[in-house]
Amino acid sequence: QMQLEESGGGSVQAGGSLTLACLAPGSTYRSCMGWFRQTPGKQREGVAALDSESPTRARYTDSVKGRFTVTKDNAKNTLYLEMKNLRPGDTAMYYCAAKPGICWLPSLVDSEYTNWGQGTQVTVYS
Repeated sequence: QMQLEESGGGSVQAGGSLTLACLAPGSTYRSCMGWFRQTPGKQREGVAALDSESPTRARYTDSVKGRFTVTKDNAKNTLYLEMKNLRPGDTAMYYCAAKPGICWLPSLVDSEYTNWGQGTQVTVYS
């Protein structure tokens, strides 16, 4: 069972930056990995995802394109989410997720992922 542990959340002023990390010590070279976020009373939203075997194959939800970058260091088994120009609307609990196996298409659909971290809170204040 792949265990995931997020870190890097915090509070930041609008326009600021944060980088989240997800340590996945049991991760496999072949997997889809992604970042999701959720606020109370709302559905979990896919933010960014990539193919671990070819990390340049990444997808982003429209609201973060040009501001967020997802990367993976396979040698460190760590997934990152670099977030720039943060907005109050980015405030949420951020979760790391993984789907072992060949990643045919990095998905932003949470039901396709089988392994989840506990989450890290990101708060953006104006």
